[in-house]
Amino acid sequence: MPQTVSFHRVLRCPPERVYRAFTTPAAMAKWLPPFGFTATVHEMNVVVGGTWRMSFTNFTTGGSHSFGGCYLALRPGESLSYTATFDDANLPGEMTTTVELRAVSCGTEVNIRQDGIPDVIPAEACCLGWQESLTLLAQLVEPEIPG
Repeated sequence: MPQTVSFHRVLRCPPERVYRAFTTPAAMAKWLPPFGFTATVHEMNVVVGGTWRMSFTNFTTGGSHSFGGCYLALRPGESLSYTATFDDANLPGEMTTTVELRAVSCGTEVNIRQDGIPDVIPAEACCLGWQESLTLLAQLVEPEIPG
C-alpha cells in the first residue's frame, strides 16, 4: 500500500522566497537532495501541466536514480503541487507532493504532504531524507544577504 508523509515547518523568510526555492532549478539542486547526495536538474518547466526531471547521485557510491513528473497546481507564494515517478521499475507508482505556504508573524508556515510513496521505500527513511532536505531549505531561504 503506498505511503504518505507530512511535514510542518516555520521558516524565517517570506512565502515568496520559499516558493522560489521550489521553482528554481539551481535552488532545487542545492536544497532537495538529502545529506550525502548531489542533484542535477535536467528539466523544469514551471507551469501547470509543465514537466520536470532530476537525478540524485549518491556521493559515496556514485550510483544515481532519476525521477520526474508534472506540475498540477501553482499559486505563487501560496502553494504548489506536483507529481513524481521514478525511472526505476522497482519503484512503481506516482507520488504527489503538495506544498502549502502561509505568511505568519515570524516568516512562513510550510506544510508538505507527499502521497503515494512506493512500498519499497520505508516511510521512516523518506522522513529522514525530507528532514535533511528541509534543513538545507532553511539554510538557503532564511539568510538575509544584502545585495
